[in-house]
Amino acid sequence: MDSAASTETSRNTTSLNDMKQENGSRLQAILDKIYEKYKDVDDGVVATYIPELGKANPAHFGICVTTTDGRVFRAGDYGKEFTIQSCCKPFAFQMALEQCGLEKTFKHVGVEPSGEAFNSIELDAKSRPFNPMVNAGAIAVSSLIKRAPVEEGIQDFVDRMSDAAHRRLRIDYEVMRSETLTGNRNRAIAYMMRNFEVIDEYLHESLQQYFAQCSVLVTCEDLAMMAATVANMGRNPISGKQVFDFQYLKYMLTIMFTCGLYDYAGGWAYEVGLPAKSGVAGGIFGVVNRQIGIGVYSPKLDAQGNSVRGILACKELTSQLGLHAFDFTNVGSSFMQWML
Repeated sequence: MDSAASTETSRNTTSLNDMKQENGSRLQAILDKIYEKYKDVDDGVVATYIPELGKANPAHFGICVTTTDGRVFRAGDYGKEFTIQSCCKPFAFQMALEQCGLEKTFKHVGVEPSGEAFNSIELDAKSRPFNPMVNAGAIAVSSLIKRAPVEEGIQDFVDRMSDAAHRRLRIDYEVMRSETLTGNRNRAIAYMMRNFEVIDEYLHESLQQYFAQCSVLVTCEDLAMMAATVANMGRNPISGKQVFDFQYLKYMLTIMFTCGLYDYAGGWAYEVGLPAKSGVAGGIFGVVNRQIGIGVYSPKLDAQGNSVRGILACKELTSQLGLHAFDFTNVGSSFMQWML
């Protein structure tokens, strides 16, 4: 390459980097404004049916966006740890698909929205849980990925989540104990599924796997990195490690899009338009394929069990950046393309 061409290439690279830096600053400013706009919203209640969750500070509110090239943008209480709860369900489903394949997995759990609360004691016409995002489906999935001894399956899940988050995660054993002591409804669901042979005879081990998965401690920054790993075709943006098998991610994302927000899933798809999953500790994560992962946290929940501030923040973010999956005309989407 001659010196003139080299100089031009260098100039173009510098210009592109400057543009990325400028758009990164704009994205940070957007997050800061969203945080300020919604941090004093006081609607909703903290979950108390698991006693340990009731100890959360209702004022906490964090937002994080991570790009597929590893840049991280944060606002508020992004470093506050909370238990992942139902945000674990898509990842467990992904692991079941990887370990068991499509045919076997779908013998044990369906793919249809239930239209019911997340903890409903109900199966579909084939005597399966409706989908992997409700408790029944998640327990069925836990039955598929558990190991003997059960501690090995739990550790395998924690290790995989740690690889996705790019830091060593751990279980909150106080929350796990609280879930175990108060989990009679989940036991009822498990016994019902055992009756229909949806899960095997190691029912207690399946529940132990499930309670442990829900009790992994994360921050909204972790959720955003995990979501960015999914968005990056299963490869962690920082470490470069292939965490998830790419061929199954489309199934995971589809179930998140149609079933991820419980009986608000249709409203979420309509208003926000991203594959996402919520948890009753107040976390929500969303995936913008090949672009970004989003993580939000605020423990006050609406009637469907979703974070009130989290939903407001996601609506605002997707609206401003044009991230709705079917929003073809919103010029904000070009903003994200320039960032990447």
